[in-house]
Amino acid sequence: MSESATELEEKKSGKDLYSYQKGAINKIFKCFEDAREDYHLLYQLPTGGGKTVIFSEIVRQYLKHHQKKVLVMTHRIELCKQTSKMLTGFGVDNKVVDSKARLDDQHKYSCFVAMVETLNNRLNENQLDISDIGLVIIDEAHYNSFTKLFKFFEKSFVLGVTATPLSSNIKLPMKDNYDELIVGESITSLIENEFLARAEVYAYNMGLTSLEVGSNGDYTVKSSEDLYTNSTMLGQLLQAYEKHSKGKKTLIFNNGINTSLHVYDTFRSAGYPIAHLDNTATKKQRKQILAWFKETPNAILTSVSILTTGFDEPTIDTIILNRATKSLTLYYQMIGRGSRILNNKSIFKVIDLGNNHHRFGPWGADLDWQKIFGSPDYYRDRLASDEELESRFKHEMSEELRVEFSNSEEVYFDIKETYIESVRKGESSKVVLERSIEQHAKICIENSEDVYDALALAKMLGEDIDHRIHSYAKCISKSTHNFLTWLKDDYRKKLNSYLRDNFDTLFEQIHGRPPE
Repeated sequence: MSESATELEEKKSGKDLYSYQKGAINKIFKCFEDAREDYHLLYQLPTGGGKTVIFSEIVRQYLKHHQKKVLVMTHRIELCKQTSKMLTGFGVDNKVVDSKARLDDQHKYSCFVAMVETLNNRLNENQLDISDIGLVIIDEAHYNSFTKLFKFFEKSFVLGVTATPLSSNIKLPMKDNYDELIVGESITSLIENEFLARAEVYAYNMGLTSLEVGSNGDYTVKSSEDLYTNSTMLGQLLQAYEKHSKGKKTLIFNNGINTSLHVYDTFRSAGYPIAHLDNTATKKQRKQILAWFKETPNAILTSVSILTTGFDEPTIDTIILNRATKSLTLYYQMIGRGSRILNNKSIFKVIDLGNNHHRFGPWGADLDWQKIFGSPDYYRDRLASDEELESRFKHEMSEELRVEFSNSEEVYFDIKETYIESVRKGESSKVVLERSIEQHAKICIENSEDVYDALALAKMLGEDIDHRIHSYAKCISKSTHNFLTWLKDDYRKKLNSYLRDNFDTLFEQIHGRPPE
């Protein structure tokens, strides 16, 4: 398609809607007619599907056929402005109720757009007359900050819209505040009909068991920053970017300002054009940074949460999830930032460094939103733990290291399977590491001409050795720091000794000739 989704939305009028959008509007108005006046209806549609278009047309039609007013609520000022602009495009004269708004002319308007906190203050101070509000629309309804305002609208029809009908607060499920869910067009359908771009995912197997979960049900900023600011993780991020997205416009999501600043320093030191953005930036700084990001073809923007909603930039080629989350909503929001179509863009890339793809499944998978809405705890409880996820991973050497062992057909050794087999045979668990050392020695000798080459290759196996030790420690349920450190050191010493003592014999067995 030749235009971005944003441009297409801006051109829409009440007479120019896609068939799925018209279908949604008909379903919603049928509910208006059949349900009681204080009914709470929730409508789900993926990011990029045109939720604002749909509810703007609903407002237009509602005001045309009813003698009551409409209030649209958002949770951020940027969304207020975008919504107001869209409503105006649909011919709906509206007033933005922000902290600076004068309300002495409120009687002239039939539609108001307000941010939740500002509205709460105005209502508590009796500054806004809501006695004639018949319809309340809540954008990004999964945010639980809206619930405190429901008490003001006990006689209004409430329409919540969201891409993910799963509350941001596990203690406040959406089913407690909404009577019914209408599920809109799926991501798969929107991709097939060229309304959204398809995600090409590169999911890395990450070790995340050091992360801690906070009271909100998601990983804490502190434990995330402790992990994602170490040199290994920053190096892997840079390597992933260079492999999959070098020279492409890239948006990076982090969990913590300190992490984002480390990412900024890492990429800047490597000579790449990058900017950092978080919620401490002034409006002027934010505007400048986003303008630079839009206009620079190979720009990299590292951010912290602030761009998950209310931000549409169709020129984005790659989304990097440099964080883990247990929030399905956040997972969909972050990836959705890259799904906007533009000119010939039909594919965007997702680099996942948080096991999110493994945790939730593919973005756009056929999720049963009705079941998730009705039983959110059941859904969350079924998500695999980090330990369970990592137990399924097959550790692989980096491509650079694999080149050094190119003569070996297989370099992988399954510690867990070897342990299970040894237990079945009644053997001591230490045979697991002995067999691992023998296999490491074998691949070193397969790629060497003398013992010195083999010892040099053994030094390169540090990450592979550490992974095997951690897998072994999990098998025997011993994982203290001192024990792991001793095991790693002992393993390296035994591997070197094994190579020195057995090199000539093993070399001749492997190569069919004695070493020169």
